[in-house]
Amino acid sequence: MAKTPPKTTVSSEGLRYHSKVPGSPFVATGHFGAATMSCFLCGKHRPRAQLKSRKLMGKTHFVCAPSCKELEATLTAR
Repeated sequence: MAKTPPKTTVSSEGLRYHSKVPGSPFVATGHFGAATMSCFLCGKHRPRAQLKSRKLMGKTHFVCAPSCKELEATLTAR
């Protein structure tokens, strides 16, 4: 028999969870290329295939390719 998943609730103090569902919503599917990363400019999580590396403030960061606005317009059009 399968157990029912625990319901996540916050204690009355608001500091700790009584029970919390394990895991992360950003789980990789097994290989590095399928993992998600957040865009340095807009902060949205995207698959690595939709990001490009760009030198900002002296460091290499990942940003949406070709740009955040164009990628969002492309994804909403689908």
